[in-house]
Amino acid sequence: MSDPVVRIAARGDGVTSSGRHVAFGVPGDVIGDDGELVEGPDHVVPPCRHFPACGGCQLQHVSDRAYATYCEERVRGALAQQGIETDTRPALLSPPRSRRRATLRAVRAGGRILLGFNERGSATLVDLAECPVLRPELFALLSPLRALLAAMKGKAGEVQLTLADQGVDLLLRGFAAEGLAAVEALTAFGERHRLARIALDEGYGAEVRYEPRPATATLSGKAVPLPVGAFLQATEEGEAALVAAVREAVGTAPRTADLFAGIGTFAFALGGKVAAAEASRDAVLALKRAAPGLAVEHRDLYRRPLDASELGAYDAVVLDPPRAGAEAQVRELAGSGVPRIAYVSCNPATFARDAAKLVAGGYRLAWVVPVGQFRWSTHVELAAAFAR
Repeated sequence: MSDPVVRIAARGDGVTSSGRHVAFGVPGDVIGDDGELVEGPDHVVPPCRHFPACGGCQLQHVSDRAYATYCEERVRGALAQQGIETDTRPALLSPPRSRRRATLRAVRAGGRILLGFNERGSATLVDLAECPVLRPELFALLSPLRALLAAMKGKAGEVQLTLADQGVDLLLRGFAAEGLAAVEALTAFGERHRLARIALDEGYGAEVRYEPRPATATLSGKAVPLPVGAFLQATEEGEAALVAAVREAVGTAPRTADLFAGIGTFAFALGGKVAAAEASRDAVLALKRAAPGLAVEHRDLYRRPLDASELGAYDAVVLDPPRAGAEAQVRELAGSGVPRIAYVSCNPATFARDAAKLVAGGYRLAWVVPVGQFRWSTHVELAAAFAR
């Protein structure tokens, strides 16, 4: 008897109606009586020659419609495990070739440099000859970067690429520039490719080697100093979707606390008075330089969350924690009287855990919107609105 694929599991395998996991299965596919996978209408031709070996993408064989459904079901499923139901809006997907931030591995092998992502579940490196995910400005640097790294000291390391206002911000880890010629080669490379900055981390922290003008990232119209290695949302489209959701969730709140503020993705998008709290010293300095009048606190919210009395000063709170979630801060929020909470998450499971605590404390989860800005990956982000 045939066994249809009915959903995609968290790690990207198809799951049939009988509970069988099938590699590269897509809803609409069928496992025939002979055990062969018969592809359905949402099973598409992957756009990249490196798929499925490259670990950068897991779902290139899935149509946009099925990928959006996957993102929505990931969020609904995580909430269901906590006994929560809410309005799950249609997923917002970033387009191909929109990724403006990426970290690649670089390995010296046979006298040349391999540069790309690891194979799935392996330490073997896929040397990228194409990439339908990266912004063209980033991918164009890969070939010249191989030549640059080949002339530097080091066997293996990381290459972090971020698109700043002034061009590509390049951070190299594990490779060293020794001697005058090597240092001059870095400067020449930056000038030739009109880079925003080059920084090296030779094991003692990042050191800027080339930066003709201070690197910035524009957030909601505000040019913010961009610290070396700083976090930006992966795509401009993803950032816009999350900012729009946060604005809707916060509404016209006159006083808002932006917690885990980073360099101001949401702080500069909000009206009224905004106070920001962030644990990264470099991010705090960037916020203060960008907006001297902004109230900014250097604070580790895992060790010292805002307590209920401090939260009483605000009409709304924005949360954008790392993948671990914000359990300590959420406990304080659950006992507070803050009317509105906008929660941005890059991990549906920890978000659902925190959401359950807020709901138990009297909040209502009004809606959630999944955001698929890591195109064709199993990494799903979201924004949600809570209210009392």
